[in-house]
Amino acid sequence: MDGTLASAYLADVLRTFRNQKTLAEAALAQVSDAALHHRLDEEANSLAMLMAHLSGNLRSRFTYFLTSDGEKPDRDRDAEFEPPVQPRREDLVAAWDEAWATALESLGALVPEDLGRTVTIRHEPFLVVEALNRLATHTAYHVGQIVLLARHACGPGWHSLTIPRGQSRQARVGTFKQGIVRQP
Repeated sequence: MDGTLASAYLADVLRTFRNQKTLAEAALAQVSDAALHHRLDEEANSLAMLMAHLSGNLRSRFTYFLTSDGEKPDRDRDAEFEPPVQPRREDLVAAWDEAWATALESLGALVPEDLGRTVTIRHEPFLVVEALNRLATHTAYHVGQIVLLARHACGPGWHSLTIPRGQSRQARVGTFKQGIVRQP
Protein backbone atom coordinates (compact mmCIF):
# COMPACT_ATOMS: atom_id res chain seq x y z
CA MET A 1 0.00 0.00 0.00
CA ASP A 2 1.52 3.34 -0.94
CA GLY A 3 2.16 5.93 1.77
CA THR A 4 -0.67 8.28 0.81
CA LEU A 5 -3.23 5.46 0.69
CA ALA A 6 -1.90 3.94 3.92
CA SER A 7 -2.13 7.31 5.70
CA ALA A 8 -5.66 7.85 4.42
CA TYR A 9 -6.64 4.33 5.52
CA LEU A 10 -5.27 4.86 9.04
CA ALA A 11 -7.06 8.20 9.36
CA ASP A 12 -10.30 6.61 8.19
CA VAL A 13 -10.00 3.64 10.57
CA LEU A 14 -9.41 6.01 13.48
CA ARG A 15 -12.40 8.13 12.40
CA THR A 16 -14.52 4.99 12.10
CA PHE A 17 -13.72 3.89 15.64
CA ARG A 18 -14.33 7.39 17.01
CA ASN A 19 -17.68 7.53 15.21
CA GLN A 20 -18.69 4.12 16.56
CA LYS A 21 -17.82 5.20 20.11
CA THR A 22 -19.80 8.43 19.74
CA LEU A 23 -22.78 6.62 18.24
CA ALA A 24 -22.91 4.03 21.04
CA GLU A 25 -22.49 6.64 23.76
CA ALA A 26 -25.23 8.86 22.33
CA ALA A 27 -27.56 5.86 22.30
CA LEU A 28 -26.61 4.73 25.80
CA ALA A 29 -27.11 8.24 27.19
CA GLN A 30 -30.79 8.00 26.30
CA VAL A 31 -31.55 4.86 28.36
CA SER A 32 -32.25 4.45 32.06
CA ASP A 33 -29.97 2.44 34.33
CA ALA A 34 -32.64 -0.27 34.53
CA ALA A 35 -32.81 -0.47 30.73
CA LEU A 36 -29.08 -1.27 30.63
CA HIS A 37 -29.86 -4.70 32.08
CA HIS A 38 -33.08 -5.49 30.22
CA ARG A 39 -32.92 -8.53 27.93
CA LEU A 40 -35.50 -9.08 25.22
CA ASP A 41 -35.41 -12.82 26.02
CA GLU A 42 -33.21 -15.34 27.84
CA GLU A 43 -30.84 -15.71 24.89
CA ALA A 44 -30.53 -12.00 24.17
CA ASN A 45 -27.75 -9.72 25.35
CA SER A 46 -28.50 -6.65 27.42
CA LEU A 47 -26.92 -3.28 26.77
CA ALA A 48 -24.72 -3.88 29.84
CA MET A 49 -23.52 -7.18 28.40
CA LEU A 50 -22.71 -5.56 25.08
CA MET A 51 -20.83 -2.76 26.83
CA ALA A 52 -18.85 -5.28 28.89
CA HIS A 53 -18.09 -7.39 25.83
CA LEU A 54 -16.94 -4.48 23.67
CA SER A 55 -14.86 -3.15 26.56
CA GLY A 56 -13.21 -6.53 27.06
CA ASN A 57 -12.62 -7.00 23.37
CA LEU A 58 -11.15 -3.54 22.75
CA ARG A 59 -8.94 -3.72 25.84
CA SER A 60 -7.68 -7.16 24.92
CA ARG A 61 -7.12 -6.51 21.23
CA PHE A 62 -5.51 -3.08 21.47
CA THR A 63 -3.31 -3.47 24.57
CA TYR A 64 0.17 -3.92 23.08
CA PHE A 65 -1.56 -4.28 19.71
CA LEU A 66 1.58 -4.76 17.63
CA THR A 67 3.56 -6.88 20.08
CA SER A 68 1.26 -9.32 21.89
CA ASP A 69 -1.55 -11.69 21.03
CA GLY A 70 -4.89 -9.90 20.81
CA GLU A 71 -6.55 -12.36 23.18
CA LYS A 72 -4.99 -11.56 26.54
CA PRO A 73 -4.78 -14.39 29.09
CA ASP A 74 -6.57 -12.34 31.77
CA ARG A 75 -9.68 -11.78 29.63
CA ASP A 76 -12.74 -13.81 30.63
CA ARG A 77 -14.95 -13.44 27.56
CA ASP A 78 -17.69 -15.67 28.96
CA ALA A 79 -18.05 -13.44 32.04
CA GLU A 80 -18.76 -10.49 29.75
CA PHE A 81 -22.03 -12.21 28.83
CA GLU A 82 -22.79 -13.80 32.21
CA PRO A 83 -21.77 -11.35 34.92
CA PRO A 84 -22.22 -12.64 38.49
CA VAL A 85 -24.01 -9.39 39.43
CA GLN A 86 -25.51 -6.56 37.45
CA PRO A 87 -22.76 -3.96 37.18
CA ARG A 88 -23.56 -0.34 37.93
CA ARG A 89 -23.58 2.13 35.05
CA GLU A 90 -20.56 3.89 36.57
CA ASP A 91 -18.53 0.67 36.53
CA LEU A 92 -19.58 -0.15 32.97
CA VAL A 93 -18.68 3.36 31.82
CA ALA A 94 -15.31 3.27 33.60
CA ALA A 95 -14.35 0.00 31.86
CA TRP A 96 -15.77 1.33 28.57
CA ASP A 97 -13.81 4.58 28.77
CA GLU A 98 -10.57 2.77 29.63
CA ALA A 99 -10.97 0.28 26.78
CA TRP A 100 -11.81 2.96 24.24
CA ALA A 101 -8.87 5.09 25.40
CA THR A 102 -6.55 2.12 24.87
CA ALA A 103 -8.01 1.41 21.42
CA LEU A 104 -7.92 5.00 20.21
CA GLU A 105 -4.40 5.55 21.53
CA SER A 106 -3.16 2.40 19.80
CA LEU A 107 -4.88 3.35 16.56
CA GLY A 108 -3.50 6.89 16.70
CA ALA A 109 0.04 5.57 17.15
CA LEU A 110 -0.01 3.42 14.00
CA VAL A 111 2.06 4.54 11.04
CA PRO A 112 1.72 3.45 7.39
CA GLU A 113 4.60 1.00 7.68
CA ASP A 114 2.68 -0.90 10.39
CA LEU A 115 -0.07 -1.99 8.00
CA GLY A 116 2.14 -4.71 6.50
CA ARG A 117 3.18 -6.09 9.88
CA THR A 118 1.67 -9.25 11.30
CA VAL A 119 -0.24 -9.45 14.58
CA THR A 120 -1.96 -12.45 16.15
CA ILE A 121 -5.42 -12.91 17.58
CA ARG A 122 -5.84 -16.23 19.39
CA HIS A 123 -2.50 -17.25 17.86
CA GLU A 124 -3.86 -16.73 14.32
CA PRO A 125 -1.72 -14.37 12.22
CA PHE A 126 -3.27 -11.33 10.53
CA LEU A 127 -1.73 -8.45 8.65
CA VAL A 128 -2.39 -5.30 10.66
CA VAL A 129 -4.74 -4.05 7.93
CA GLU A 130 -6.71 -7.32 8.19
CA ALA A 131 -6.86 -7.13 11.97
CA LEU A 132 -8.06 -3.52 11.85
CA ASN A 133 -10.79 -4.41 9.36
CA ARG A 134 -11.85 -7.32 11.55
CA LEU A 135 -11.90 -5.15 14.67
CA ALA A 136 -13.81 -2.32 13.00
CA THR A 137 -16.42 -4.76 11.69
CA HIS A 138 -16.81 -6.45 15.08
CA THR A 139 -17.16 -3.11 16.83
CA ALA A 140 -19.73 -1.81 14.34
CA TYR A 141 -21.73 -5.03 14.67
CA HIS A 142 -22.10 -4.59 18.42
CA VAL A 143 -22.61 -0.82 18.25
CA GLY A 144 -25.50 -1.50 15.89
CA GLN A 145 -26.96 -3.84 18.50
CA ILE A 146 -26.52 -1.17 21.18
CA VAL A 147 -28.33 1.42 19.07
CA LEU A 148 -31.17 -0.97 18.26
CA LEU A 149 -31.67 -1.99 21.89
CA ALA A 150 -31.44 1.59 23.13
CA ARG A 151 -33.96 2.72 20.53
CA HIS A 152 -36.27 -0.11 21.58
CA ALA A 153 -35.90 0.85 25.26
CA CYS A 154 -36.64 4.52 24.59
CA GLY A 155 -39.69 3.96 22.41
CA PRO A 156 -41.24 7.22 21.21
CA GLY A 157 -38.82 9.24 23.39
CA TRP A 158 -35.90 8.24 21.17
CA HIS A 159 -33.85 11.04 19.61
CA SER A 160 -32.46 10.06 16.23
CA LEU A 161 -28.66 9.87 16.11
CA THR A 162 -28.31 10.38 12.38
CA ILE A 163 -30.67 11.84 9.79
CA PRO A 164 -34.21 11.63 11.20
CA ARG A 165 -36.96 10.12 9.09
CA GLY A 166 -38.34 12.56 6.58
CA GLN A 167 -35.31 14.87 6.66
CA SER A 168 -33.07 13.32 4.02
CA ARG A 169 -33.62 16.15 1.55
CA GLN A 170 -32.29 18.69 4.06
CA ALA A 171 -29.16 16.58 4.61
CA ARG A 172 -27.89 16.38 1.04
CA VAL A 173 -24.49 17.88 1.89
CA GLY A 174 -22.19 15.20 3.28
CA THR A 175 -20.89 15.59 6.81
CA PHE A 176 -19.63 12.06 7.49
CA LYS A 177 -16.05 13.14 8.02
CA GLN A 178 -17.17 15.69 10.60
CA GLY A 179 -19.01 13.07 12.65
CA ILE A 180 -22.20 11.12 12.17
CA VAL A 181 -24.10 11.60 15.41
CA ARG A 182 -26.72 14.27 15.96
CA GLN A 183 -26.99 15.53 19.50
CA PRO A 184 -30.54 15.25 20.88
